[in-house]
Amino acid sequence: MLQILHIENIAVIERADIEFQRGFNALTGETGAGKSIVIDALGAVLGQRTSRDLIRTGASEAMVSAAFDSVSGDLAELSEQGIVPDEDGNLLLQRTIHADGKKVCRANGRPNTVSPLRAAGSALLNIHGQHDGQQLLDEEQHRVYLDRCADVEEELAAFAADYEMLVKTRARIRSLEMDEGEKARRIDSLRYQIAELEEAALESGEEERLCERRSILQNAEKYTSAVESASYFLNGGDDSMGAVSQLREAERALGGARKLSSAFEELLERLKQVSCEAYDLAETVRDLKDDFSFSPEELDQIESRLSLLARLKKRYGATVEDMLAYLARSQKELDEIAFADDALARLREEESAQLAAAKKSAGALSQKRRAAAKMLESRILRELTELDMPRMQFSVEFSEKEFDATGADHIRFLMSANVGEELKPINRVASGGELARVMLALKNVLAEKDHVATLVFDEVDTGVSGRAAQRVAEKLAAVSRSKQVLCVTHLPQLAAMADTHFYVEKGERDGRTYTHVVRMDRAQRAAELARITGGSHVTDALLASAGELLTAAEEFKKKL
Repeated sequence: MLQILHIENIAVIERADIEFQRGFNALTGETGAGKSIVIDALGAVLGQRTSRDLIRTGASEAMVSAAFDSVSGDLAELSEQGIVPDEDGNLLLQRTIHADGKKVCRANGRPNTVSPLRAAGSALLNIHGQHDGQQLLDEEQHRVYLDRCADVEEELAAFAADYEMLVKTRARIRSLEMDEGEKARRIDSLRYQIAELEEAALESGEEERLCERRSILQNAEKYTSAVESASYFLNGGDDSMGAVSQLREAERALGGARKLSSAFEELLERLKQVSCEAYDLAETVRDLKDDFSFSPEELDQIESRLSLLARLKKRYGATVEDMLAYLARSQKELDEIAFADDALARLREEESAQLAAAKKSAGALSQKRRAAAKMLESRILRELTELDMPRMQFSVEFSEKEFDATGADHIRFLMSANVGEELKPINRVASGGELARVMLALKNVLAEKDHVATLVFDEVDTGVSGRAAQRVAEKLAAVSRSKQVLCVTHLPQLAAMADTHFYVEKGERDGRTYTHVVRMDRAQRAAELARITGGSHVTDALLASAGELLTAAEEFKKKL
């Protein structure tokens, strides 16, 4: 449950602490006072896209934090992101937006990124915006809603795996299906490329070895001088002893005194080790000296070979290894084309088997969707009856479509709001108020399927009035008995039904606009309901009517 929302420097809100309660929380206020800014701030801390334009004019940064309690540590959406509530089930999410565009996110004080916050948001809270009803006009969303009700993740994954194999096989078949002219041209091209690469006799690591040898040959004088000097100092010459001989002399000198002290024994052992290493070094240097020979012809050959490799790299790959891989692929493709008829026959057998598998998994997916559709129709109709739409007809229509990654079902929602009228697509017959109530009904059904503890409704009353508004209010009150409900509204019926009522007030001070969020008592609520009903002219009759509305709401909630 959302416990506290703290806002700093978001739009016209300089600072606000809103302590939400269990049950039904309503926010009301004049148009433009900043009610939806509260929802925007909540969306920001839960990882939704934000802009630095959200920062209050003159401030260097904006910050939002949301404290939740009773958060289960078993929520997969949280644990997968490394977000863990404390031992008491408390979770604090924070997001700071800087004027330079930088955004800092934290979960229980630990730095995090936006993606985990977004995942946490989907697990903790569901925001139903005032334009969400428009999503019902997009028939692509109808399948998404149905799949959420049907819990088809397993079946959808099984079909997706079969479908992916089928797509890959069909792509290979298309690559082998070509006319004779195209086939002949491709064979000629492949044979030329294969011959050129095979003639080059490429070897893995060859280019690196050639470059190293070229560097030595190009610096032969420096190389020879370095090796001869090292050999002289290690092995000595006619007129002097080298390091190896001198180390041996030192070894003999210490050998005569080795029995005098254990220290001499230890020094002698160390000296023997150094002497052996020096001898090995001397032999290695001597071998380098004896083996080296400079040949201008060898350098020319290396330059020519590296030039050939450079030309081939422009056509076949950035490295010798890449070119060898290209050669292998070309040989494989040539074999496939040469034996295309056999390959096509084999691939078509695979395609037939994979198509059968995909049809089977698509059938299982469709079967589960159809069963869920019956349940969804029944639940939506019951919800709509409770929302004062008893004559509404609602149906989920299935039709077959060519396979894609979502299956073989084209799904759309149909409705009829009037007796005697045939069912038609929602996007052709639903009014704004009907869309709002159908979407609310759908949200309520989906809420029963998930573990989200808090539902946020931002002006879901758009296009709704009169008796329908009362039914929406009663529905939200009923939902709030199992979920925490936050609702931004302009309707007195919804505001009166709230268990906790906040007033969003905008004012001016020192030439600046400020917004405050105040929790109201019963008398203040009555005055606010009278204002919503009658505007700026609040009469005693309106106040009395508001009081009656509150009393009626209290009596209704006692029955829940």
